[in-house]
Amino acid sequence: MENYKTNFEETTKSIFKGIGIAMISTVIMLLIFSIILAYTNTSENTITPVIIVVTGISILLGSSIGSIKIKKNGIINGGLIGGIYILILYLISSILNWRFGLNIQSIIMIAVGMIFGILGGIIGVNKK
Repeated sequence: MENYKTNFEETTKSIFKGIGIAMISTVIMLLIFSIILAYTNTSENTITPVIIVVTGISILLGSSIGSIKIKKNGIINGGLIGGIYILILYLISSILNWRFGLNIQSIIMIAVGMIFGILGGIIGVNKK
């Protein structure tokens, strides 16, 4: 029972570490993109695709780093990291924007989050 509790605590810490890394990397990459957008002639039509790509990269990074210590169940842990990240993102969006709703971009973002989370979990578990 003690071993199960230790594994659960370690897994939980790793998942939240992965979510934190994904959030921080998202903020950094979007800050860089906003500077590029402000000081160049980059079209505003690139905003949505860049946000999706940045989110995917951030989740991939967070779930791979978060899954390194766990060494098992990379698909589940990576999917959890991606899913919780997207859930937090949409909770914040719905709080800040009362007209928030699900659309095709939201569905794409959820799919990207889950797929890249799973891929990152697989990569993290298989790192030596």
